[in-house]
Amino acid sequence: MLHLAQRNLFQSRTKAVLAVGGVALAFMLIFSLDAVLAGLEGRIAGFIERTGADVWVAQSGVRNMHMASSTIPRAVVDQVRGIDGVAEAAPVRYLTNVMVKDDERYLAYVIGLPEGATMGIPMKIASGDAYPRPGEVVVDGALRQEGATVGDTVRILGSDFRIGGLAEGLASTLSSLAFIRLDDFDRLLGNATTTSYVLARVAPGVSADEVAARIEAAVPAVTASSTTRFAEQERKVVRDMSTEIAVIMNLAGFLIGLAVMALSIYTVTVSRLPEFGLLKALGASRRHCYGVVLGQAALTVALGFGVGLALTFAASLLAPLIDPLLYMQVTWPSVAKAAAISLVVAGLAAIAPIAQISAVDPAIVFRRKVA
Repeated sequence: MLHLAQRNLFQSRTKAVLAVGGVALAFMLIFSLDAVLAGLEGRIAGFIERTGADVWVAQSGVRNMHMASSTIPRAVVDQVRGIDGVAEAAPVRYLTNVMVKDDERYLAYVIGLPEGATMGIPMKIASGDAYPRPGEVVVDGALRQEGATVGDTVRILGSDFRIGGLAEGLASTLSSLAFIRLDDFDRLLGNATTTSYVLARVAPGVSADEVAARIEAAVPAVTASSTTRFAEQERKVVRDMSTEIAVIMNLAGFLIGLAVMALSIYTVTVSRLPEFGLLKALGASRRHCYGVVLGQAALTVALGFGVGLALTFAASLLAPLIDPLLYMQVTWPSVAKAAAISLVVAGLAAIAPIAQISAVDPAIVFRRKVA
């Protein structure tokens, strides 16, 4: 049965390539969109995961950075330092703003770091310094892609800053990051009594979730989360924002794959009706004939699935070479979702050919022409 399905599919190599290629492109559409969104999640949550902190302390009810605002008294830093299990704590200010260079504007997450910071600083530097001096900024993102170099001047929060370092690996296609000193941040905003977040590092052998719970119990009006939970909330925000786009594009991929498969399988099946009539004349059951069509559909989907996945992996490797800010990440949930879709596509694509076979008269093999 499977052998006959394979022979029917590859009887015309051109048709087989077109069928498998069309399905592969449909799956690539699904995989690529999911990979871009997963890469975007990874970049946006990347700063949180690479700060070196184990616990994030924010204003009560705030559990992420993106699309959020947090303001807490700077005195909270000393309170957090006094919690059992906390080895180190430091304030970090955060604001979404615009960087301006040569009349070009770039959306950026501006991070204010205290002097001597060991948490929150960019971990990978392309050139210059990782920690900014007074009046300096360390940038990552579109600004660096546009050719900015150490020593250039950019305008942030209404003031000019000299680029002291160029970081990499944190920015996304949506936004850049800018790291300045906390005292510069305070000076420009005219407030040195508050902070956005407190980053805490726990002592060896102590659970971050346990310390976070202790902080919430001891410090009023704050929410404390382990870095893992905080980053996951950040990813969830991105997923929630992109859900509608993902549904639309996945539906498009599903419909394209279904249309290509249904047409190709129907065409091949109709062209082989005399053979199915012969099978019926020789005593083959309808179930056996249906199995051939389903096997053909499953084989087409399986090949298209594999080729589409391979093409997406190749695209994920090439994307950073074309645009370092475009990061694609193929995930197992995406593969599992596409596999489930493939089963539905294979089943639906086989409905019309099965109906055609069901109506075939075994006497067709004795006729010179097929009605």
